[in-house]
Amino acid sequence: MAEIKNASFFTPARHLNKLSIVLFFVAWEMAPKLGGIVETFIAPPSLVLKTLYDMFQNGEVLEHVGISLFRSASGFGAAASLAIPSGFLLGGSFRTFERLVHPVLRFLGQVNPFSLFPLFILIFGIGELSKGAMIFWVCLWPILFNTISGVKSIDPLLIKSARSMGTGVVTLFFKVILPASSPGIFHGLKMGSGTAFFMLIAAEMIGASRGLGWLVWNAQINFQMPNLFAATVLISLLGLTLNFTFATLEERLTGWRQKSTTGN
Repeated sequence: MAEIKNASFFTPARHLNKLSIVLFFVAWEMAPKLGGIVETFIAPPSLVLKTLYDMFQNGEVLEHVGISLFRSASGFGAAASLAIPSGFLLGGSFRTFERLVHPVLRFLGQVNPFSLFPLFILIFGIGELSKGAMIFWVCLWPILFNTISGVKSIDPLLIKSARSMGTGVVTLFFKVILPASSPGIFHGLKMGSGTAFFMLIAAEMIGASRGLGWLVWNAQINFQMPNLFAATVLISLLGLTLNFTFATLEERLTGWRQKSTTGN
């Protein structure tokens, strides 16, 4: 029986995802060699890696990465600082008020941030504040809505049990409410971080002289296809890294919840 289980571990189905990645890169490498318009507009992975290596060697890309990460972190941090406390208040102490303003908040959350970009420029100028305001706007809503949902999903029995044992307000918040609502909060933070980074790239294409978005835009207008593909790959890798970082933090900080659920 053990031999059958071990044999099933090596079935081809378990490696199809890896095979698809290999086939994708092989096709990507071979496509430009066909010549014609494909060779003109597609840079093979080997050339993309060489371009990335050259960018890191001369230090050019590190400056753009640092600026983009700083911009996205600033807007994301400001949004989280406002959205999380507001989510606790609206989802907990002020539920009647939350039901009253919920349609308005949902409407604001659906407003396209690009339509507000001229307003941000008019108010904050073409500099960093307008980009920070745009990132703040797109991050605010997923964090706020998921925090509200996380607080609302707390079992009322947990709070009643804690209060019956004489638990104070501060202890109740940090020992019961915050841990129980943390999965929803982390889900909002993951959504906000990914949205912040990719929205920033778009904002940098509109009005910036530095950053990864500007790097893509500059490569596009100068028809530098290796640089364009290199910057795009780098942006994708950074986005995956951000998502993996928040997923790891969520697993470590809320792993107790999964274990308790499995145990039950």
